[in-house]
Formats: sequence, structure tokens, C-alpha cells
Amino acid sequence: MPTRRETILQALLAALQTVPAAAVLREEVLPERPPAGGLLILRDGDPGTPEVTLSPLQYHYEHRAEIEVIVQGKTPAARANTFDTLLQTIGTALASDRTLGGLCDWVEAQAPQPVDMPVEGAAALKAAIIPVILTYSTADPLG
Repeated sequence: MPTRRETILQALLAALQTVPAAAVLREEVLPERPPAGGLLILRDGDPGTPEVTLSPLQYHYEHRAEIEVIVQGKTPAARANTFDTLLQTIGTALASDRTLGGLCDWVEAQAPQPVDMPVEGAAALKAAIIPVILTYSTADPLG
């Protein structure tokens, strides 16, 4: 049986898989060429140091997962358009269920910091990391 943390990350991955046209991976390396609709890579991130309550014993986390967003396009306008569309659909996917089916107290994405990256001999990439804060509690710090 998976831990609460793993169950939450799987639910976040499932929410991201509803983003149309984009390929969604988890903890994978960047492929040689991102798909035309863009690429999302979920990184498990850092659960951080929990706050602890003692009666009953609970560990309260603000887990910082990350979504890498990568698009490729021949022109800056094409990259910007695909990138913006992906950000909007990610936002919609997360806003549609801020508790991931009751697994989290709250799910909140933070603003990305996009960068353009030239690629020798190919169309440039536009990429960003979107931090996602997963707020949840568990009775076990390992789960």
C-alpha cells in the first residue's frame, strides 16, 4: 500500500495527465525532443520539515513538488503561445480539485520563472519550473 505522500503525488500526476496535448512524465530525464504539445515532468520535490501536533500525533507538511514545463517552437511567438496555453491548462487542472480528491488540505501552484534556451541545430526551448505546494497531514513522518 503506498504512503500518503506517494498517493498524493500520484493524484497530482493524474491531474496533470488531464492536460491535453502535453506529454506528462514523473521523475524522468528530459527526452531528446519534447513533443509538439509540450512536456510536463513532475518532480517529487521536498516535503520540508513538518509542524508537529501531539494529540493526536500528526505531521503537517507543506510539500514543495515541482512541475517542469518545456515547449519547443521555431519562433518566439510559437513558443510563448504553447507555453501560455500549457500554463493555463495546468492552472485549470489544479483549480478543478484543490484537495486532489480529499487527499490534501490544499494544492497551490506558484508563479513560474520562464527562460528561453537556445538549442544548437534545433528550435529553441522555453522552459520553467512551477512549484506546487501540497498541504497535508499524516500520522507518520515516513508516509
